[in-house]
Amino acid sequence: MASPAKTVAFIGLGVMGYPMAVNLRNGLSPEYTLLICDVNKEAISKFQKQVAGKGPVKVINNGFEAANAANMVVTMLPNSPAVKAVYLDTKTGIISGVEAAAASSPEKKIIMECGTIETATILEVAKAVTTSAEINSSPGSSISFVDAPVSGGPMGAEDGTLTFMVGANDKASFEAAKEVLGHMGKKESIFHCGDVGAGTAFKVINNYLSAITSLAASEALNIGTKMGLDVKLLTDVINVSGGQCWVTSKSNPVPGVQANVPSSRGYEGGFRLELCTKVLQMGSELAEMVGARTILDKPTLDAFKEASKDERYHGKDARVVYKWLNESKR
Repeated sequence: MASPAKTVAFIGLGVMGYPMAVNLRNGLSPEYTLLICDVNKEAISKFQKQVAGKGPVKVINNGFEAANAANMVVTMLPNSPAVKAVYLDTKTGIISGVEAAAASSPEKKIIMECGTIETATILEVAKAVTTSAEINSSPGSSISFVDAPVSGGPMGAEDGTLTFMVGANDKASFEAAKEVLGHMGKKESIFHCGDVGAGTAFKVINNYLSAITSLAASEALNIGTKMGLDVKLLTDVINVSGGQCWVTSKSNPVPGVQANVPSSRGYEGGFRLELCTKVLQMGSELAEMVGARTILDKPTLDAFKEASKDERYHGKDARVVYKWLNESKR
């Protein structure tokens, strides 16, 4: 097996994590070993078959094994409980793995979470990392925690065109993270947003805006549909005018207007409505925490929650709110 310096671990082969890990394995040179971990054994089996011949892949059981064997650990986890379990568990967690590795063979390690997780959890992990480093420091060893949430959705993950918003406490950690993230996104779209936690704040604010524009664009285009207008032409006009936004230009909510977007395949394969609701709620909570007045978050949250309760829209891409509006009575 490769040395820790030539080993990268990836934990979390979900909707986003799976294609990210595929692009990572494809981008790493063959002398690097990629360690993978997920609770879904079918995803692991599929991954091994898909990247066969691209370079060594080894399955591990937990974060402890990942951090013990690799100097770079990337996680793409769905929520705060998962992050706390994977990072903080004293027996199977990443931080404990770093400590064990430092005791036997001191190395410089970077551990990085790429999911959209509550700021409080990110800061809790960061504090645990700092405490561990102070207690278990030894010559030649160090540990840096980086938060690097992504934007671009499943399509960006598959295409390797994700944007990363990185929080890192020093430039060296950012540059090391950027080298790995560059296999999964555009290098010019990997931003050092500030210290640990800043990446998450950038991401939450971006998601706040994206969620609200998803509803706003759907409302506007539904007005055009109800009026009998050519909605594709309406979209073209909007996209060269003041109403242009990512939703109208990159993931149009009206079926048939754009090819290869969720709305044109039954609203499947995108950013689920329930997740969109969650991240909008995170933005609303962040606004409250810092004392920023907001108006549009609550009615948008109400709309998403109402749509989610209907089985016709539940579990679909968030742009399904267009269909919900179109099929609802005023």
